[in-house]
Amino acid sequence: MRKTLIALMFAAALPTVAMAMPQDGGPLGGPLDGPRHGGQMHGGMQGKGPYSQLDLTREQREQIRKIMGEQMHERKQVVDKYLEKLSPADQKAMKDEIAANHKKAESDVRALLKPEQQKQFDEIQKKRAERRAEWAEFKAWKAQQAQKAQ
Repeated sequence: MRKTLIALMFAAALPTVAMAMPQDGGPLGGPLDGPRHGGQMHGGMQGKGPYSQLDLTREQREQIRKIMGEQMHERKQVVDKYLEKLSPADQKAMKDEIAANHKKAESDVRALLKPEQQKQFDEIQKKRAERRAEWAEFKAWKAQQAQKAQ
């Protein structure tokens, strides 16, 4: 149990590395994708990341962004693996705590914004919620198709 908690804490701390990455457009490139991991804006947090002093080329930044994306995916898989080992009550408690922390961070970020920015932020959040709902619907459909195939 102790090793599981240590692994979960380690996995939860890894996104801080990604937050330090310079942002010049997301991997999807869409206008609503915007800055990731804490709302870093062009020039706002620029120069404070671990890679800012390396004078990276665009290609190097894209490769690093790809590596970090893969790392985040692998982190999620590790968290899910250990999450499955927890009791259902502990799983729910952990998910609820993560969700609460996420909502608080969003609320804190929104509070820092000007009214015009808040409207844009709300629209971005709405679009993301729509995409999440579409993705959940797709996953449910895919699971249903897999069951029919068996």
